[in-house]
Amino acid sequence: MRSKTSDAKLTNLFLDMLAAEQGAGSNTLDAYRRDLTDFSEFLGKRGSGFARAATQDLRDYLADLDTRGFKSSSVARRLSAIRHLFRFALNERIRSDDPAAILSGPKRGRALPKVLSIADVDRMLSRAKELTQAQEASPSQRLRALRLYCLLEVLYATGLRVSELVSLPRSAAQRDARMIMVRGKGNKERLVPLNEASRQAMADYLAAMDAAKGNRKNVTAASKWLFPSFGESGHLTRQHFARDLKELAAAAGLPPRLVSPHVLRHAFASHLLHNGADLRIVQTLLGHTDISTTQIYTHVVEERLKSLVRDLHPLAEK
Repeated sequence: MRSKTSDAKLTNLFLDMLAAEQGAGSNTLDAYRRDLTDFSEFLGKRGSGFARAATQDLRDYLADLDTRGFKSSSVARRLSAIRHLFRFALNERIRSDDPAAILSGPKRGRALPKVLSIADVDRMLSRAKELTQAQEASPSQRLRALRLYCLLEVLYATGLRVSELVSLPRSAAQRDARMIMVRGKGNKERLVPLNEASRQAMADYLAAMDAAKGNRKNVTAASKWLFPSFGESGHLTRQHFARDLKELAAAAGLPPRLVSPHVLRHAFASHLLHNGADLRIVQTLLGHTDISTTQIYTHVVEERLKSLVRDLHPLAEK
């Protein structure tokens, strides 16, 4: 029990540092906490803890993850959390050594992201638009349909992370706004352009929300959020949007398992690159700090270059 308390205290100190010094978001902190709690429980069964763990304990833990069927990407993520923890413990003089320093992580290939075709996205947008025009829909149903259509248009137009999308302020939908300011990972801000379709979708959705203000039960109408809800956060949750998106996919004749907010973010990036956008521009739009994160899309660029050579080279076979 004493070891567990010590582990919990060190974990809290470590997460406080990540939040304060590196601007880590709540999702990142939650993931670290889950990973380190699992590691602490493993050490606890051995009568050990973070303060006394040796390099062999860490190797045994990684082997245990493999036995439990964890993917190499998940093992690598947990090892990353452990490395950061022990580096912190060393810097804070909680430990005099770093047992993770000589560990090597599992080899893993970078999986290509799932990508919807332009035709697939068009089908979803068309179906979402149809739902906003359904004659039999009640005012509340129409408002929800307009919200979903707005979410979809803005997501595909901007490539926002789902957490950035659902937490957009109402001010993002200003009538003449050509750009929106987005607060992303690490509390960093970036400007993202809007297209005409997304601006019109936001205008229609806000007009429907304003029309609903007369209903006393609709207390969310005066919310500061663009996509308000009655939940604790005050705005639509990622999970709620993901569920609505899968229902829309099914209605559009697409397999729901292939559709998620993150897949649409990938579609945004891939379709831009396929049509000639520069990788650095896509990096900026996605809010990637490191270009290596964006380079997962280089397969799109390579395919486009191959087709250009095939179609335009004077000696290419016709």
